[in-house]
Amino acid sequence: MTDEFTRLTDPYQAELLAHCYRMLGSIHDAEDQLQETMIRAWRSFGQFEGRSSVRTWLYRIATNTCLRALETRRRRPLPSGLGQPGDNPDGPVAPPSQEVPWLEPIPDTLLNPESAAMSRTNIRLALIAALQYLPARQRAVLILRDVLGWHAAEVAELLGMTTVAANSALQRARAQLQQAGLAENEIREPANPGDRALLDRYATAFENADIAALTELLQKDAVLEMPPLPTWFAGRDHIGLFLGTHVLRKPGTFKLLPTAANGQPALAEYQRGPDGVYRAFGVQVLTATPTSIARISAFLDPRLPVAFGFPAELTMSQLTGPQ
Repeated sequence: MTDEFTRLTDPYQAELLAHCYRMLGSIHDAEDQLQETMIRAWRSFGQFEGRSSVRTWLYRIATNTCLRALETRRRRPLPSGLGQPGDNPDGPVAPPSQEVPWLEPIPDTLLNPESAAMSRTNIRLALIAALQYLPARQRAVLILRDVLGWHAAEVAELLGMTTVAANSALQRARAQLQQAGLAENEIREPANPGDRALLDRYATAFENADIAALTELLQKDAVLEMPPLPTWFAGRDHIGLFLGTHVLRKPGTFKLLPTAANGQPALAEYQRGPDGVYRAFGVQVLTATPTSIARISAFLDPRLPVAFGFPAELTMSQLTGPQ
């Protein structure tokens, strides 16, 4: 039975991970709940009668597993969702808030862009952040209907509600996402040389501590947020002043390596220590238009570059690049 279970369920594990991530907002929590889903599926595999597809059966288990997990978890916000932007970019910086369970990015390497369930549109950071503000069951309804394309009756059966109630929950969820401005949110992965050049220019300016060049790449109303720091800034002048005062004091402090997260351009971030070694520091996820950068979401968690497949420390070849 083990071989049959593996053959039937393995093809769906990547999209189930994406589903759990949408529900929970954390790659680490998503991996835990995917594991729990597979354990529950294995235990009940003998009772699976094939009245629905294996995929639908697994999604039912995963959704219920995530809903149970959310009963004891708080939502995962970004700093920009908790209050007004900071107005003193060259003043003291608030300490990291470890009490808040912050939103986390997901590596693109775990996604399959050819699958509708894992498309870049359905995994972008702004959407995941907005989903966190929905009640858990409303969140599940919206994901099942609008991302996975389930019928209202299927969702109602899974969640133990009437079809009318499921449709009502969907409309409320859609309205809240629209209020969050997602319809106008333009997020996409660099696909042409101009876009890639923009990312390269940003990385070079950041590594060289070139504040003038960096702010030139930002939209006038750009946003910088840096969980677990609760303070965030809006406006390229405030961002430039903050970075110049507190972060980019001299060239060579940071090294950025290109990657991708949530279907968006991203950079694995390393900081140089007193011993000269560059150690994992976090991951920056960029919201980019064809000509500028609209948002920098810098997740200051040294575990993240490793989760994205990068080493904890950089070697000399990684610092110098190809010869």
